[in-house]
Amino acid sequence: MTLQDGGPADPRRGYARGRATREDILETALVLFGEVGYHTASLREIAARVGISHPGLLHHFPSKAALLEAVLQRRDDVDDAAMQVDLAQGVDYLEALVRVVERNAARPGIVELFATLSAEATAPTHPAHAYFERRYAEVLTTTTAVFEQHRAAGTLRAGVDPASAARRLVAVMDGLQVQWLLGADSPADRVDMAAEVRAEYLAFLA
Repeated sequence: MTLQDGGPADPRRGYARGRATREDILETALVLFGEVGYHTASLREIAARVGISHPGLLHHFPSKAALLEAVLQRRDDVDDAAMQVDLAQGVDYLEALVRVVERNAARPGIVELFATLSAEATAPTHPAHAYFERRYAEVLTTTTAVFEQHRAAGTLRAGVDPASAARRLVAVMDGLQVQWLLGADSPADRVDMAAEVRAEYLAFLA
């Protein structure tokens, strides 16, 4: 292309378009994986919703498993970044967890994705099985350590085991997501996930 034709192609425009397409794919995959699950969702359906060809999608993500991994990683990156900001501002870890729940209440697609995939991924052959095993191990380890700190400081209720408290808190967080999704048809009666999680962790503290 000559300057008379409008100048040479700007490679930055192509890069920006590629980034935008990749973001569209991730957003669309997040919604579809949450709607129908990983196994039922197809790359062709995702490509059609984005408005690109199937080979065009494969240019960005060579397999459905690779796309799932990218979707889950993006979810973690967003949540981790926001939580780190809260912690840096002096917010207690347990209250920072509540804030994660509050943000998720404004992102129903994220909640649906997590609820659907975490159930599917109990099967060892599921491509997200290792991811959820690792996630639960990390969350339980961190939350147990926080409750142990409260015990050392004398702010954990007598008789409460830190590991048990961590397991129960995580179970409440995840179980509330299912109840919240099921209440979508009656917003007025929808469970307040953040308030319930806050009440649960406060019940463990002295």
